[in-house]
Amino acid sequence: MSVNKVILVGRLGKDPELRYTTSGTPVANFTLATSERFKDRNGEQQERTEWHNIVVWRNLAEICGKYLKKGKQIYAEGKIQTRSYDDRDGNKRYITEIVLDQMQMLGRAGEDDNQRSYEPPLPDEPPQSGGGSYNGSSEPPFNPDDDIPF
Repeated sequence: MSVNKVILVGRLGKDPELRYTTSGTPVANFTLATSERFKDRNGEQQERTEWHNIVVWRNLAEICGKYLKKGKQIYAEGKIQTRSYDDRDGNKRYITEIVLDQMQMLGRAGEDDNQRSYEPPLPDEPPQSGGGSYNGSSEPPFNPDDDIPF
């Protein structure tokens, strides 16, 4: 058995870029910054920021495109995925991304929106690099306690 699970809490480095594949499947991309504070060997407080490339598919992509903005803090769950591509000079390049399957908006009261979480239904098959079809529900589950049903 193996597990590929990532949990991050961080802030968006840019507004999500929402696009659609040729088959019409929504996909959003953005960067997420996570930071850790530590003391160096001289006892000085230091901060290290790690940047993560985030990919979101289907309904969750549209939600991210609509509600997330640069600087917004989120809780994100997904998996690590590495893919390769050839650059303009023909060199093979690799990129590591976090493919989200859950996201929750965080923040203090009065900061943007209230907290909302969303977990999309699981697809029949994972998305392929070129998109693909999705046979799941087009609407997320409705929670009557939410003031805004997405």
